[in-house]
Amino acid sequence: MAEPTKDDVDALVGPATPHFAYQLRARVLELVEGLPENHEVRRYANEKAELLDRLGYASSKAEEGRREATTRLGWEQIPSAAPADEPLPKQ
Repeated sequence: MAEPTKDDVDALVGPATPHFAYQLRARVLELVEGLPENHEVRRYANEKAELLDRLGYASSKAEEGRREATTRLGWEQIPSAAPADEPLPKQ
């Protein structure tokens, strides 16, 4: 198998949703497990694995677009509105 690239990591992480975050995290880490710790692609994959871990406690990656204000009418009725950069607390 060829040495993994950042594009390979992005191909796994790109379509991630909270429901599959941990399965994809495992695949990303498995993809780079043979690379040295200081390898650029492994460091990149570890960053993306951290994103996927946060996504597992969130409701979206929310990487683009503006956020809805929490003061918006009906906000308190949304069951899960936690983006990956501000996930729900781990329990």
